[in-house]
Amino acid sequence: MNETQIIQVHYWAAARAAAGTAAEEVAVDGPITLADLRRLLVERHDAGLADVLAVCSVLLGDRPVRSLDPGEVEVPPGATVEFLPPFAGG
Repeated sequence: MNETQIIQVHYWAAARAAAGTAAEEVAVDGPITLADLRRLLVERHDAGLADVLAVCSVLLGDRPVRSLDPGEVEVPPGATVEFLPPFAGG
């Protein structure tokens, strides 16, 4: 029996502005890929978020995963994913 579980998503800077929120929860029945998570988030918001997420660094827990193929990065239920856009300045 699959129980719905939650992935915590946090947005920073321009990603927060594009999403219209600093954080949200995504209900899942099991692990999903980072690519699928991005698709779900864009469906919830709009295409402007897709443009910002495309340039974000991504942390899965405390592990950077931006350089990995999002279609192969598994995001398990209970995980925290953070989207960090490039920051200007020091």
